Amino acid sequence: MHKAHPLTRALLLAACALACLPGITSAQEQIAAAVSTVTSGIPGVVASGTRIELIKEGFSGTEGPVALPDGSFAFTETQAARITRIAPDGSTSTLLDNTNGANGLGFGAHGELYAVQVLQPRVGIIYPPERAKTLVDKFEGAPFGRPNDLVVSQLGHVYFTDSGANRPAPGAASATATAKAEPTPPNKPAVYRIGNDGSVKRLANDIERPNGIQLSPDEKVLYVANTAGEYVLAYDLADDGTVGPKRNFAKLAGYRQTDNGWSSGADGLAIDSRGRLYVASSVGIQVFSPEGQPLGVIALPKPPQNIAFAGPGKRTLYVVGRGAAYKIATIASGYSARAK
Repeated sequence: MHKAHPLTRALLLAACALACLPGITSAQEQIAAAVSTVTSGIPGVVASGTRIELIKEGFSGTEGPVALPDGSFAFTETQAARITRIAPDGSTSTLLDNTNGANGLGFGAHGELYAVQVLQPRVGIIYPPERAKTLVDKFEGAPFGRPNDLVVSQLGHVYFTDSGANRPAPGAASATATAKAEPTPPNKPAVYRIGNDGSVKRLANDIERPNGIQLSPDEKVLYVANTAGEYVLAYDLADDGTVGPKRNFAKLAGYRQTDNGWSSGADGLAIDSRGRLYVASSVGIQVFSPEGQPLGVIALPKPPQNIAFAGPGKRTLYVVGRGAAYKIATIASGYSARAK
């Protein structure tokens, strides 16, 4: 980041005691809350009984967590069009505002902050100001629906998901009907790559709701969370940039019928230094081996939306979702060669 915005190394601890949780009126609720505020052990990942520490609640659209260059932490408040920073003492401040609804974040090799943006759908660099620019806002002449998440490779390729346009609000159809001209329909949900030469390629458009996206440590596998599906998907990446066929990588717990159809709630993804994949889902943070075998679940007070390792040695897993931010001390360390 720019010198005008000095960043700190880690967050100060914030207690999240069971007694402080509101609305606990029954023994069943107390047991559920207790399970949600300490973790079960996952060998090599997290020790049994580790506290899930609430940092703060009341945020507006929690997404896009990322380790900042000095090891501290930031995330997006998409609905408020800002990026929020949490200092080591637990205080919060605005790192960047007027972000055009920035959602997923990533850093380039020279400190450029990349973001998918949802108010005017596009992908670009939003910081530092002198390097800010739009990389892509259309594909084959049609706009994106709702760019969701991204990951920047060490070669400078930007992989991102477009989850598709949100369903129109009540009354939107009649408003559209009275408009003078119909807008160009957005592209259907898809996964894209912006090459380090600026070229844009659609990698897949057969996923119901592509959401979180991540690369393996060796950057030979691309992972995609499908919110509407039962599996995290994977694609093998060749050295020349070509993509292998889609395959089911890991089966998700919690796949169920909802008001909006079948869903696993699969959202943000994180990777650790051993290549284990972490998936924010409706049941918590699901952890898988590099081969896709389930290792365990970290249950949380609220369903998580996105996750990232940060802090000294990247040994803290930060979680954002439903207006709240948490942190969990881990045995595992996040992959150090990328911001996320």
